Amino acid sequence: MESCRISLSLLCFLCSAFLARVLPTHAQNSPQDYLNVHNSARSQVGVGPMTWDTTVAAYAQNYANQRISDCNLVHSQGPYGENLAKGTGTFTGTAAANLWVAEKPYYNYTSNSCVGGECLHYTQVVWRDSVRLGCARVQCTNSWWFVICSYDPPGNYIGQRPY
Repeated sequence: MESCRISLSLLCFLCSAFLARVLPTHAQNSPQDYLNVHNSARSQVGVGPMTWDTTVAAYAQNYANQRISDCNLVHSQGPYGENLAKGTGTFTGTAAANLWVAEKPYYNYTSNSCVGGECLHYTQVVWRDSVRLGCARVQCTNSWWFVICSYDPPGNYIGQRPY
């Protein structure tokens, strides 16, 4: 009887380990995960939170699907603001959003410009007028991951500060 319990426990463990490797995970790729990174960055500069928008997310998913064959970081030229990223391995949506937020040190509020590095992804994350968010992540045919977040309304960078 004891050996049956051990065997059953071992079988359950092996099945769960197998399924964890075979089935896709949504850890760090859920709408709430994207919102958490964005809204944390926004709260640090006194900007209100964004909400998840299924229409914006559907747009992002549609565009991500179009990039599956090449994974190129080409903007959609659509109606929304957007940030793009790609990575290998287990590159997650949270990792992509954290890359954009990591540009914060390069944004100079006084001069409203990027100083010493790229910061426009960051300014889109904290753009005060952008209140609806939709993101998507796909694995490209070259095994890279492509991540897009779309923002509604888009940021207007000409002469305006993001917050």
